[in-house]
Amino acid sequence: MAKPGYRLALVATLLAVVVVLLGAYTRLTHAGLGCPDWPGCYGFLSVPMSEDKQSLAAMRFPDAPLEVHKGWNEMVHRYFAGALGLVILGLAVQALRRRAEPGQPLKLPLLLLAVVIAQAAFGMWTVTLQLWPQVVTAHLLGGFTTLSLLFLLTLRLSGRQPAMPSVPGTLRTFALIGMFAVIIQVALGGWVSSNYAAVACTDFPTCHGQWWPEMDFANAFNLTHHDIGPNYLGGMLYGEARTAIHLTHRLGALTVTLILLALAWQLWRHGLSRLAALLVAALALQVALGISNVLLNLPLAVAVAHNGGGALLLLVTVLINHRLRRAPSVAAVQAPQPHLNSNTTSRLDLPRA
Repeated sequence: MAKPGYRLALVATLLAVVVVLLGAYTRLTHAGLGCPDWPGCYGFLSVPMSEDKQSLAAMRFPDAPLEVHKGWNEMVHRYFAGALGLVILGLAVQALRRRAEPGQPLKLPLLLLAVVIAQAAFGMWTVTLQLWPQVVTAHLLGGFTTLSLLFLLTLRLSGRQPAMPSVPGTLRTFALIGMFAVIIQVALGGWVSSNYAAVACTDFPTCHGQWWPEMDFANAFNLTHHDIGPNYLGGMLYGEARTAIHLTHRLGALTVTLILLALAWQLWRHGLSRLAALLVAALALQVALGISNVLLNLPLAVAVAHNGGGALLLLVTVLINHRLRRAPSVAAVQAPQPHLNSNTTSRLDLPRA
């Protein structure tokens, strides 16, 4: 039976999916600076539409000409993110009020509230630091973290505990490795996006017609090299550095694919065929979308779907880890039950004085 707060957590999870997709759409339409200030837009609560407001906006930000469609892309994302923050605040308040009830999660809703507050700060810095790649990547990871934690909270509040076969501890460890591999790959994807390296290689499986083209790894992953202050819209790195980022993401995708396929095989071997099939399906979709991005030259719909596919793959690994943690352990199932032998006298059999 579902626990109190389940429906609100489910709504928050679905809303987080929308926020993640809107964030990807905002980045991919180059609208990250559609509004040069925060939390408003050119000093207004929404995108200025009238001639008077637009004239005032031009006076306030003469170096940032208004592009209405980009402004709306940015503000719609902010509106949905703000709504999500309020829902998460509601979950935290509800958890505090029901903290004495058995089975009520408390730490997770409070952690979510802390994460969403940090996300608001990163959202502000994304604008004020003009798309500094480190901040943009951290903001993307924060969005995926928020979504994953909300999904985990929803699972815990759902009250559903499907029957699970006993599993060894090594499978739980393997599942954790798979989840962290996906997280690292998501971070690499964020670095690709924030440095505009998605089209650094336009052929597949080679890059520039070579298996190992000229690359500059030193500048590609030097997190202290980029200065705060320049406008990073469009990226600042040269071709060799962007190629290094892109190819590293490809190699990461190959590594994650091998790890998750091995995990799916282990799940199937231990009687968890549905989880294995779900993992393989999510992985196949994400790989297909990634290859399509390269071959089709990053079409907007496919690129947004690729971000959504990454979120889906991460949620599947969260689900797998959640289920495995609740599954009985092989060691516990096989442990011998204590019993009394014929030479043991029970306390109940002792004669009374």
